[in-house]
Amino acid sequence: MKKFAIKTLGCKVNQCESEAIQNALVESDQGFASCDDGMADVVIVNTCTVTRKAAMQSRQAVRQAIRANPGARIVVTGCHAQTAPAELAAIDGVDLIVGNRDKHRIHQQIFAEVPKHTGGDTPAVCPDIAGVDQFEVLPGIAHGGRTRPFLKIQDGCNSFCTYCIVPHARGRSRSLPIDQVLNQIGQLGRLGYREVVLTGIHIGCYGQDLTPATGLYDLLCRIRAAGAIDRVRVSSIEPAELSDDIISLAASGEDGPGRLCPHFHIPLQSGDDRILKRMHRPYGRDYFKELVQNIIGRLPDAAIGVDTLIGFPGETDDAFENTYALIHSLPVAYLHVFPFSAREGTPAFSFKEQILTSVIKKRCKRMRRLGTDKRRAFYKRTIGKTAIVLVEETRDRADGRLKGLTDNYIPVRFDGPDDLTNTFQQVDIQRILSDGVPEGTKNEHRTLVSA
Repeated sequence: MKKFAIKTLGCKVNQCESEAIQNALVESDQGFASCDDGMADVVIVNTCTVTRKAAMQSRQAVRQAIRANPGARIVVTGCHAQTAPAELAAIDGVDLIVGNRDKHRIHQQIFAEVPKHTGGDTPAVCPDIAGVDQFEVLPGIAHGGRTRPFLKIQDGCNSFCTYCIVPHARGRSRSLPIDQVLNQIGQLGRLGYREVVLTGIHIGCYGQDLTPATGLYDLLCRIRAAGAIDRVRVSSIEPAELSDDIISLAASGEDGPGRLCPHFHIPLQSGDDRILKRMHRPYGRDYFKELVQNIIGRLPDAAIGVDTLIGFPGETDDAFENTYALIHSLPVAYLHVFPFSAREGTPAFSFKEQILTSVIKKRCKRMRRLGTDKRRAFYKRTIGKTAIVLVEETRDRADGRLKGLTDNYIPVRFDGPDDLTNTFQQVDIQRILSDGVPEGTKNEHRTLVSA
């Protein structure tokens, strides 16, 4: 039996791809078994490059894998492998580099026995990804170790925001055909899963490349009609692509299989119109404000998450304050705050008016404090209410209680037996714990079959 380990950095798409690769290896007839880091014959490091820090952490993860698994074959893949294979090839101990274009075939490379690299150039399979126009179907379904599996339905991005390296790492937008999406959701439903999280790099562009062209709304309607899984969650969607039809679908009030969760993660990046234009973002401050108000007007309990990019070149004090004031004024549930990171190969790398690191750190700290306040206020609104919670497979590490997630993305902890895992339960929310997570008690009147 050959043992392998996978180390994953970065986004939900990377996590989804790693789980699919793991399942393809385990479910093959080639004699592979997953193991803990430090015991592997083969280690796959799935890298990230969205920021300079992420790229550095990816290289650190590669070196750590080499140290922890002496004699193992080290295979490096992912976005950093696609954009900077030479940097990774320079690390002594790397045996093979596979870019994103061939990641879906990485298990075949491993089946063929990755040779131990002993000198010369490290083998690299990193062809240009810019011309790829077909969705690369993953080798297996990602359903490892979680109650809510990720399903990758789209890859790539055509937007080329001036700060973003991702289009160079992932290529053009391309979609998994609807029938294949439905087939995979059907498989997940038959495996007993109750919720699926649709993921992609630019999920709002889903279907535009297909023949005939379609869209995310059409896909969500087909998923609902198929009724193969109880809840559907969209991982992230751009402001200009969150259509009124999609909001209406979540607000329809209809229970039953295929229900779209009232949870929208929407990248804002900046609340200043001049900075948004410089970023090449296709919306303005007022558009974003009206979008959030429209969502909350129709879905008062919806969770709206927001990404912000702090310290973009030319972000004056006034520009930052515009972003802060916009978020402060809106009923958002949580924030993801990212400091600007100049990525070579993007227009913003050479922009003038770069912001001092000390200023960026100060602004990020203030914005994260606002995010904490927003999250706390959102959670507090649940006290005294009854929430429908999908109970996760694993208990909370700190106190051993059951934990789960509401449709509007609120974590909840409560006492209960193990046989409640992967079921929907009504939980009466009583208070907010010291770590900020709502606590409740199971409503004993009934157990829900579906959400």
